[in-house]
Amino acid sequence: MNFHGTDVRQKAITQLRAGARNSHVARALGVPLGTVGYWLHMERAKRGECPGAHNPKCPRCDGRELDQPAYAYLLALYLGDGHIIQYSEHRVPNLMITCGNDRPGLMDACEAAMRAVFPDNSVCRVSRTGCHNVKVYSKHLWCMFPQHGKGKKHERPIALEPWQQQIVDEHPWEFVRGLIHSDGCRITNWTTKMVGGERKRYEYPRYFFTNKSDDIRRLFPDTLTKVGVEWTTLARGSDPFNISVARKASVALMDQHIGPKY
Repeated sequence: MNFHGTDVRQKAITQLRAGARNSHVARALGVPLGTVGYWLHMERAKRGECPGAHNPKCPRCDGRELDQPAYAYLLALYLGDGHIIQYSEHRVPNLMITCGNDRPGLMDACEAAMRAVFPDNSVCRVSRTGCHNVKVYSKHLWCMFPQHGKGKKHERPIALEPWQQQIVDEHPWEFVRGLIHSDGCRITNWTTKMVGGERKRYEYPRYFFTNKSDDIRRLFPDTLTKVGVEWTTLARGSDPFNISVARKASVALMDQHIGPKY
């Protein structure tokens, strides 16, 4: 991990004040783009140019209104492709959701959800090989995502708090959509049947959700059952990592609410 001294930070701020773009400053100084964006945000906050930036309110600590549909979607993305990082005790932690570059719509939806849930906090995208990390910085990430902990999510217990479960119950389709957009997909399966002595090919759509965490995987079918979607578990060898939705009526219901993953 590379840490940059105050002299590098001051050079960056000086260039940014002069009108340089974040990407140009990052390349010139060899600093990650996300770090430059964070420095600029903190500098603006010190000068009072970011409304609420000095003390952003938290729905859990301060009773600020929460965009619940956006939170249900973001929670699902976090459970699938997200993690929370704090580089040092002096840095603000950030929630990072990794989105592939071949899914620009997903990236936009993720950023929109972050901005809706954390309207007063810094949100940015950091380019990586083949993907972007969509990030939001907040001191209250532990409040909003109590599932955070040491180690991989599939190696530790994951359970929703009662207030989170209530949000999921009230906005189940946003939660299901987030799980599909993170660890799920819609594919076209095919099979053959003998009809009148002739073998014919048939194609049919199917949804899959795959996650190694028993707890996270259980949240998906539990929510599907509540919205009337039929599902089955498909084992890969001896590992039941896959949840399948293949019945025609259930696939049609999913299509109405999930939308394309693009």
